[in-house]
Amino acid sequence: MRITVTGRNIEITDAIRAYAEEKIGKVMTHYDQIQSIDVVLNVIKNPSVSQGHTAEVICKFVSGSVKAEESAETMYASIDLVADKLSRLVDKFKKKQISSSKNASIRTEAVSEVEEEVAAVES
Repeated sequence: MRITVTGRNIEITDAIRAYAEEKIGKVMTHYDQIQSIDVVLNVIKNPSVSQGHTAEVICKFVSGSVKAEESAETMYASIDLVADKLSRLVDKFKKKQISSSKNASIRTEAVSEVEEEVAAVES
């Protein structure tokens, strides 16, 4: 699993990279099907924009992807917000995947019931 941190209109320092990898890396404990996480940090340099620091995360799974984006006054705050949001989205995605795998198609359930009945009749 890899975490890629890139920046737009901002130089990514070692401190920001380490902080983003630490916060976003905690999501890996929620779901083991994560292939990669791409973090894009963006700064709007207009003084009239109060929440000019944006963190965008794309989390790629084996069977799909999740995108989260948050803005705040500081980059560290936006990373915190997007990490919390990503955690909730990954949990939701995981529950959806688990529930869909439990709900097998009607055809496979019907076939297994018929096979059980046949086995009971034969014995």
